[in-house]
Amino acid sequence: MGRARLVNKAKLQQRLKYNFVLEKLEKLGVKESQQGVPLHKLSYEELKYELTLASFREIDVINDENRWF
Repeated sequence: MGRARLVNKAKLQQRLKYNFVLEKLEKLGVKESQQGVPLHKLSYEELKYELTLASFREIDVINDENRWF
């Protein structure tokens, strides 16, 4: 019984992380990946990658403090 509970807890944790990243992307207005794949079909790792890209696009590069060069 203990092992099954741990497995279920781990699956729940993964699902919560997946949903968290998915919601962040949706709030940023992202509906599909760079390759045109709908977000709900992506893996957690792919969602994290898309969130990273979306976060970079949100940076205000006009402000001198945020310029890289």
